[in-house]
Amino acid sequence: MAGLINFEDENEVKEFLDNLGVEYSYQCYKEKDPEGCQRLSDYLEGVKKNYSQAAQVLKHNCENYSHSESCYKLGAYHVTGKGGVTECLKSGYACFVKACNAKGKKSVDACHNVGLLAHDGRALEGGPDPVAARQYYKKACKGGFAPSCFNLSALYIQGSAEVNQNMSKALKYAVRSCDLGHVWGCANASRMYKLGDGTKKDEQKAEELKNRAKELHGQQKEQQLKFGE
Repeated sequence: MAGLINFEDENEVKEFLDNLGVEYSYQCYKEKDPEGCQRLSDYLEGVKKNYSQAAQVLKHNCENYSHSESCYKLGAYHVTGKGGVTECLKSGYACFVKACNAKGKKSVDACHNVGLLAHDGRALEGGPDPVAARQYYKKACKGGFAPSCFNLSALYIQGSAEVNQNMSKALKYAVRSCDLGHVWGCANASRMYKLGDGTKKDEQKAEELKNRAKELHGQQKEQQLKFGE
């Protein structure tokens, strides 16, 4: 049947892949389609293993179109120095902020990364910024990213000069992270209900959350075993 590729024919596959590269390049630079640029970067990275060219396309797509996924990937390149880009947490932070503020399938992940870098201060000249960390963790948590909800809970448990300790909020976000499948969120929430931190003591609720933590832990161990088979 016309149009079908014989994937057992090496030359035919090579021609097909080369044509894909040409098509994605046309979409990106001629049609000025940000999704085409993202496809081109994925092609260069995944098929051609040409990380330097992929980085150039990511930079173009992030700077010119603020494409969330491209900004996120470019940020990751800066964190590791991949593709010959400058290894720089500050540059990576800026890319993650841009990706977070744009709508896309990597925006939530980017918000979490901004929160992490603001939390430990490695990408900021002034050191840790708990207020910025809280802001971006909240965005990612709202988007259903369990580790951000857990880290937000930890921020409120620890407290600081910038973010006051607030055990009721800490519990709220621990429970939220638990609902999203975070083992330690369940464990912390269970302990808080048991001790009455940020809430009235509730032995039944503490036991329920403890059992949920055990269940999640068991599921994780099972997945690890299956992966190792």
